[in-house]
Amino acid sequence: MNQLAPPSQSLMSLVRLALFVIPTIMFLGFLSGTLSGSTADNAWYQTLLKPDIQPPGWVFGVVWPTLYLMLGLAFAMVLNGRGARDRNVAIILFLSQFVINLTWSPIFFGAHQVTAAFFIILVMLGVAIATTFAFARVRKAAAWLMVPYLVWISFAAILNFQIDQLNPDAESVYVPAATSQIG
Repeated sequence: MNQLAPPSQSLMSLVRLALFVIPTIMFLGFLSGTLSGSTADNAWYQTLLKPDIQPPGWVFGVVWPTLYLMLGLAFAMVLNGRGARDRNVAIILFLSQFVINLTWSPIFFGAHQVTAAFFIILVMLGVAIATTFAFARVRKAAAWLMVPYLVWISFAAILNFQIDQLNPDAESVYVPAATSQIG
């Protein structure tokens, strides 16, 4: 039996998926960033030279949660597209690019591997582009929700590259731990 669900049932299914997927995506993104120290307060990051295009630190705190919300909604839309051709490919591509996304902060901020992080973000961008095209075959709106993410990670790749160029020894920069004086 190949029957479509009534629109109200399909919408409720999407809402239930979104109520699980969006917080999960946002939490995992938050966890990756927090555990790797990807904040403007990161002492190692503060020592690096930044390019002129570097936005203020608060911008990242606004952009990433917004992007994770949009990614979660797009993914929920695709998950809800049962019976759509290429849905499984879209799901696999999304999960692949998301795992790659979650590795970037630990590599850049945690391990201080700026050059490796640049190559990771290039792979992330390529897989995210493929994901967007796969999403378009399932739900066009889901693909459109990916566009701001593609723009941002393209910008982030440029930023990563410029930081790497300005700080060729970033991997070996030593930042002493904070000390307190007694007495």
